[in-house]
Amino acid sequence: MTVSYEDPPDGASAATPERTPKKAALASFMGSAVEYYDFFVFGFVAALVFPKIFFPAGNETAALASSFATLGVAYIARPVGALVIGHFGDRIGRRNVLMLTLLLMGASTFAIGCLPTYASVGVLAPILLVGCRLLQGFSAAGEQAGASSLTLEHSPDNQRAFFTSWTLTGTQGGLILASLVVIPIVALPDEDLYSWGWRVPFWLSAVVVVVAYFIRRRLGETPEFEEAKLAGTVARVPLMPLMRDHWRDVLRVIFCAFIAAVSTVFANLAIAYGKKMGLHADETLWLVVVANIVALGTQPMFGKLADRIGRKPVFIYGALSSAALMPLYLLSMTSHNDVLMFALAVATFSFGYAAANAVWPSFYGEMFSTRVRFSGLAIGTQLGFLVAGFAPAIVTALGGVQQGGWVVISIFTAAVCVIATVSALTARETKGVPTALLGRRTPDDSRQLVDH
Repeated sequence: MTVSYEDPPDGASAATPERTPKKAALASFMGSAVEYYDFFVFGFVAALVFPKIFFPAGNETAALASSFATLGVAYIARPVGALVIGHFGDRIGRRNVLMLTLLLMGASTFAIGCLPTYASVGVLAPILLVGCRLLQGFSAAGEQAGASSLTLEHSPDNQRAFFTSWTLTGTQGGLILASLVVIPIVALPDEDLYSWGWRVPFWLSAVVVVVAYFIRRRLGETPEFEEAKLAGTVARVPLMPLMRDHWRDVLRVIFCAFIAAVSTVFANLAIAYGKKMGLHADETLWLVVVANIVALGTQPMFGKLADRIGRKPVFIYGALSSAALMPLYLLSMTSHNDVLMFALAVATFSFGYAAANAVWPSFYGEMFSTRVRFSGLAIGTQLGFLVAGFAPAIVTALGGVQQGGWVVISIFTAAVCVIATVSALTARETKGVPTALLGRRTPDDSRQLVDH
């Protein structure tokens, strides 16, 4: 007989927490879609609009670099958010904290759409923009870590990679939605775009926040966390056991998380580079949209593959293929051959980077025990994501959006991918380890981890 994980198994005690992996995956998908709709709208508008309305006119490259720097400041707030949100996620539960991150992201994004421009209030405009961006970063710090922890702990042992892959697939959904909203906006006449048009995508975030809120509020707390509460093993200060027992894993996650820079290069920096190569903004945005639509299908497939052959080989394949394909994708932008550009965009993102992107929620999350999983995931990823956040600003300053800039972008991408690969090679393979035994550090548990 096949047991459904959406219903309690026959004979289960009424006190046994219910595993609902499908509900958890849907809630994580929608929450991530909302959070990263907001995040990616900011990234697109930072590449295409903010340099002209939030910074002094005169030096186009300096304005673009400054705009990309505002994109990066969120990643400064993210480690702080990881400490705070991670603490409460491990202390009071995953679900309630995820409701908070959802509402905070929605409020800060809506506020951006209401900000005055540089022409109206001068230097106060970018200061206010940075303030809202910091709130976005604080919120996003807990979203993926919390959603990944929640889904992993709701999932059956043999399908953790598949179900947790939907957290990051939600991220792609948010990017697609953001792109589809921004594309008609950037097609507006300049007078409309730079006055009211750019504000619309930020205001629309209120709609998707409400939808995700009602989906997420129906989901229960994870069985693993509820059992930890009943057993009295919830950590009072999760940071202490995390740093005592898992500091190597935190470092491992930090360096593996450098791989996220591939996404910011692909979705933000490449747009600016393509525009410099003479492509229209809506054409470069469509490259991103199509690649992410295909990734909606490939990422769950990579999750299934990781449940069969392991997390490490799939993650490492994603990192190395991203490094190899990125220069080809960038060079295709100089060809002005639409078929070639779209084919390489899909190859680079949907069949390359998507492998690592789909697997990291399970790969990283399984390094930690239940009592510190939220904190470990949040702190490790957000410190690693600093590289991703400042990648556009750094590479732009090095000439990455000038003629021949594909070389600089490709070298940077290859460097972060190699670092992520080396770090992944040092990790244990946790594919066959029961959820209850993940992250254990006793001698018996260590042997069991090796045996699996």
